[in-house]
Amino acid sequence: VVLRPGSGSRQQDPLGGADGLALASDPGGTLNFLAMVDNLQGDSGRGYYLEMLIGTPPQALNILVDTGSSNFAVAGVPDPDVTSYFNTELSSTYKSQGIDVTVKYSQGSWTGVLGTDVISIPKGIYGSYTINIATILESENFFLPGVKWHGILGLAYDALAKPSSSVETFFDSLVRQAKIPNIFSLQMCGAGLPVSGSGTNGGSLVLGGIEPSLYKGDIWYTPIKEEWYYQVEILKLEVGGQNLELDCREYNADKAIVDSGTTLLRLPQKVFSAVVQAIARTSLIQEFSSGFWTGSQLACWDKTERPWSLFPKLSIYLRDENSSRSFRISILPQLYIQPILGIGENLQCYRFGISSSTNALVIGATVMEGFYVIFDRAQRRVGFAVSPCAEVDGSPVSEIEGPFTTADVASNCVSSVSFHEPVLWIASYALMSLCGIILLVLIILLLIPPRCQHHYTDNDVVNDESSLVRHRWK
Repeated sequence: VVLRPGSGSRQQDPLGGADGLALASDPGGTLNFLAMVDNLQGDSGRGYYLEMLIGTPPQALNILVDTGSSNFAVAGVPDPDVTSYFNTELSSTYKSQGIDVTVKYSQGSWTGVLGTDVISIPKGIYGSYTINIATILESENFFLPGVKWHGILGLAYDALAKPSSSVETFFDSLVRQAKIPNIFSLQMCGAGLPVSGSGTNGGSLVLGGIEPSLYKGDIWYTPIKEEWYYQVEILKLEVGGQNLELDCREYNADKAIVDSGTTLLRLPQKVFSAVVQAIARTSLIQEFSSGFWTGSQLACWDKTERPWSLFPKLSIYLRDENSSRSFRISILPQLYIQPILGIGENLQCYRFGISSSTNALVIGATVMEGFYVIFDRAQRRVGFAVSPCAEVDGSPVSEIEGPFTTADVASNCVSSVSFHEPVLWIASYALMSLCGIILLVLIILLLIPPRCQHHYTDNDVVNDESSLVRHRWK
């Protein structure tokens, strides 16, 4: 297993830039940003994926780009829903570590075995690199019918890596071995196009920097609040220019993250209800089925109509790097009222690109398709800029505006207590240990004969090792 380097110091920018960013191609080095333009295929319905070559001789596989997880995993056996898989027996450089690993997502899960092999990325990164790879042997609702990818590239932090954070993530390995800046950026070009269509809408994953041709205007940065998911701080939401007037902590319950592996914009239940009510109130549609808002029904119009003019703009305010300021990213209805292919001859049907969530606000593909998103890990910030491909019928469907004052918002909208999964497990084991010790003491008291009680002297020593319950990590 490729373990993380022991030093806790931050890595210096290998290209010498003061801000850790590479802004142009490096012909004599590792990177070619122009070659990374349009290196993705896919759509918001089934995800965006990158072609990768794995093993020796190389096996070509399509890998889903996911900023909401941290494992690199590929199908390791045939599966009815995948067209190809990584055959480890055909690779002379594959090394199995014999370590089982299981990863669960908001939808689906898989179990596999951890190993290492060499990978290369045809479009943009020169050379091959040794990476931790989990080969998926069993899965449930992970590979879905019609998907054109065969694995997943988790680009979040090592805190989320399974089976433990000591296993170096794909991007950390790339930064260390290829000596590229600790930053990547992502453009997803599916705005206004049918969900789950041809799957060739395209996009760009730029590893190691920022490609200027993929955005217009300024880049606005918001701090990463904690390095596990790409957790950010949301200050408020507006629908049609009207503030929802919720406590800002509601937007961050229990976290707000930027996740390319999530299809929709997901909102905590209270926020979701407020957004639906505001959209229904400000839209030009008097009667609307509740099934449309919950995702169980589609809304259909004649193919000659464009229903987007009936709905309001949605704005999300993020805290700026200067904490006294904020900026807002806005999506027009073309991004959250999403067309679906193949329903009826004269009708075009649409789905609602927003859903409720029980544990997070997730800025997923619904929003990300409007922007060029920069994951600047070196400076612990996420950047947003307007994407040139976020246009429908020649008109932009996303906006960024700012700065705005944060005087009317709490100084901190994020809970100071973060219940990471490892922390939850430690707490649960500690509570179980405490309960076990109490139960054991009660049993001992019940079993001790009455005549033996309260006859201890100062010299008596009670040393019952069976009462020690060991903690273990999950």
